[in-house]
Amino acid sequence: MTFPAMSSMSFDERYRAIDARDTRFDGQFVTAVHSTGIYCRPSCPARTPKPENVSFYPTSAAAHEAGFRACKRCLPEAAPGSPAWDLRGDTAARAMRLIADGVVEREGVPGLAMRLGYSSRHLTRLLATELGAGPLALARAHRAHNARMLLVGTDLAIADIAFSAGFASIRQCNETIREVFGLTPTELRARRRISSIVTPGTIDLILPHREPMDAAGIFAWMAARALPGVESTTENSFARHLRMPGGAAWFEVRQDENARLRLRAQVTHLSDLAPLVATVRRIFDLDADPIAVDAALSSHPELLPLVARIPGIRVPGAADPHEMLIRAMIGQQITVAAARTALMKLAEALGEPTPDSEGHLFPTMTAIAEHGTEVLRGPAARISAITGAAAALADGSLTLTVGDDRVEQRQALLAMPGIGPWTADYVRMRVLGDPDVFLPGDVAVRTGAGAAALPADPAPLAVWSERTAPWRSYLTAHLWRAPRPTTPTTSRETSRVSLKSAISMTHAKSRGGKSA
Repeated sequence: MTFPAMSSMSFDERYRAIDARDTRFDGQFVTAVHSTGIYCRPSCPARTPKPENVSFYPTSAAAHEAGFRACKRCLPEAAPGSPAWDLRGDTAARAMRLIADGVVEREGVPGLAMRLGYSSRHLTRLLATELGAGPLALARAHRAHNARMLLVGTDLAIADIAFSAGFASIRQCNETIREVFGLTPTELRARRRISSIVTPGTIDLILPHREPMDAAGIFAWMAARALPGVESTTENSFARHLRMPGGAAWFEVRQDENARLRLRAQVTHLSDLAPLVATVRRIFDLDADPIAVDAALSSHPELLPLVARIPGIRVPGAADPHEMLIRAMIGQQITVAAARTALMKLAEALGEPTPDSEGHLFPTMTAIAEHGTEVLRGPAARISAITGAAAALADGSLTLTVGDDRVEQRQALLAMPGIGPWTADYVRMRVLGDPDVFLPGDVAVRTGAGAAALPADPAPLAVWSERTAPWRSYLTAHLWRAPRPTTPTTSRETSRVSLKSAISMTHAKSRGGKSA
């Protein structure tokens, strides 16, 4: 059985992957075995079934809809997510991102369909054709995954887990867990190795991801841009307060002594827990396929040293789409340090204190629209553009979500005063997780390109970058962090960028920007 979403791999290629128990493909498809009625992740240690007994499905929901249940041995729901939902920009991929964000739980299938521009019936047909399951089945599978994650990773009561995972009732949760995993919630919880709870009201989970993982690089990125009170960082951790639909939330991601990434989180409303985990995964780009990215980029001799220096590089995502636009607009024509200072003042003046009074939340768009002129400094036109964008986001005339169409989002942003191609593309990279965004006008990118013996001028650099599609966002990340020449450059523009600031700063001319 083959679905359009899986057309990039043949049956034989997928079968070779399961025969080799290749962990690279975990989360990218599941293997259903007709003789046992079970579906597994590709790396399942069980004996490889005969080809005639195998069907491949793009999602666990599709396998479940076809009558299979999850393997108790390999637990396919514990695999990292598929990178396809970022790589693809079609309706199915957008739907999967919105389902992970909790839209079905909050707005139902009609709300999901409206966001995607379809009727509920047409969306159900489309997803069933593309992914083998409709939106309700996909959301149900996502709830089962979240419930399993919480059952084995926390000491939360099963009743709390049911509502945290998005189920409408404890009974619905129990029935789904039993149907998907062939175990009761109590039996599934008994399979965990240790208790992970840290303090009452706080969860502690391991975040699965594919290796290699440049954790140090992404923590350093966050540290350079952290806003005191809103965010805090160390060499191996990042924490922040943020606003979720049910109220204020807090999370911390840290790398433990075994190099695993762990998430600690607190939420006001339990229904926000699953969307928060999805947000954290986007921020740290945890569903990326680093082996595929590294292999593609290192096939170009000019990039081989960069990939060898930083294997598994990640492209940071955004905690909140609206906040990301404001941060990008404030930072688009100044250094990272100057942008951080301006954003600190904005957050301190207009941010809301957290319920525990230990920090504050980034300002709402309404607060920035109404009082931004009192805090922001700089050219009047720039301040007007920022407050205007905030007002448009606040009243809904400008929408910005993780499920946006890439082209439409870019067009909508470019139509706003004060937003140029750099800002629109940078926001698309960070908010949508689009892996194929390149910023040829970014001075740090151009400096890195020159150091890597690539064209340093925007036009030829943009042309050269096309050969690295669909991974140009990762090319951008490598060029941001490329080693700088130790001797002075002849370019007046690039000579101002030091080894330290080149990684964290880019300047802009008329409509360019910097890595905010």
